[in-house]
Amino acid sequence: MTFIKEFKHFLAQGNVINLAVAVIIGAAFGSIVSSLVDDIITPLLLTPALHAANVNDIASLSWGAVKYGSFLSAVIKFIIISIILFALIKTMKTFLKNETETTAKLSISEEALIEIRDLLKSKN
Repeated sequence: MTFIKEFKHFLAQGNVINLAVAVIIGAAFGSIVSSLVDDIITPLLLTPALHAANVNDIASLSWGAVKYGSFLSAVIKFIIISIILFALIKTMKTFLKNETETTAKLSISEEALIEIRDLLKSKN
């Protein structure tokens, strides 16, 4: 088998594609969760605590301000990555489907049914 044929066979295995998608989506979703905690939840929880502790210069603290823009940026990146992955996987599956349709072999039961059909036709 040539390298390209082996590579196509390797990619045609569903486990490889599923694992790659899971790793990429997991990393992108991890950035959303990190941004949610670091940029929104933590500042919202710490601001009342800082006021209670009489810390007057909250703006000078980098973790004292809610950063909605940073969180929105992480969400947009996730959506873009998801759309690109969807298009890539859809294209790959179409390519691999066309490839397997041209090289598909009949199963044993299909071959037996064809032989039976041919025998019945020859008797008539």
